[in-house]
Amino acid sequence: MTDSPTKPLVVAVTGASGAIYAVRLLQVLRQGGRDVHLTVSPSAVLVMQQELGLAFDIDRPRLDALLDTQPPWRTKEGARTPAQPSGAPTSSPGRLVYHHYTDYMTPIASGSFLTAGMVVCPCSGSTLSGIAHGASNNLIQRAADVHLKERRRLVLVPRETPLSIVQLENMRRACEVGAVVLPAAPGWYHGVQSLDDLVDFVVARILDQLDIEHALMRRWGEKKEVT
Repeated sequence: MTDSPTKPLVVAVTGASGAIYAVRLLQVLRQGGRDVHLTVSPSAVLVMQQELGLAFDIDRPRLDALLDTQPPWRTKEGARTPAQPSGAPTSSPGRLVYHHYTDYMTPIASGSFLTAGMVVCPCSGSTLSGIAHGASNNLIQRAADVHLKERRRLVLVPRETPLSIVQLENMRRACEVGAVVLPAAPGWYHGVQSLDDLVDFVVARILDQLDIEHALMRRWGEKKEVT
């Protein structure tokens, strides 16, 4: 059963490499009319500055600047419009609501706040460990714990490589308690022509786990359209 599009999604961004995956995910969800509750860790802020040149103020964030961010390999003239998820509204973008990572009084810290799922993208090793062991040391870990206890979708997107036994055990534990571990490992079979195609592959797989229809990539077995 597909969740009602009226239910919001939770997206958490942590301090692993791959900030562009989070930005692209937010762009596509908002353009597709989905409301998103966002929380960002301090380490994620450092990664966004390093990888995207984005100065994100964790206390007073400019969400419009985050949504308008383009990766460094793309010129302003080559700015890309987020692809529309199939059947999504085009005139009513979704709302993006921000929550400070230390604020436990926000709706997403409670199981009574209904959501369609949560994505931690990218998911750092420390965040993975905290989620796997129910630490709830910050809002990100608490919100993830809520999704596990409420049996809702929780998608974790790690990007570390190589992986230690500790990290593998944390992934196994997270899977056992109901999370989906979706490494940021893009495929190459969908007609890759640019780095954007590799980013969209990972974002597309996240959307698949949330039962959100999209046209971000050509699926295995689909014929390439002739233009």
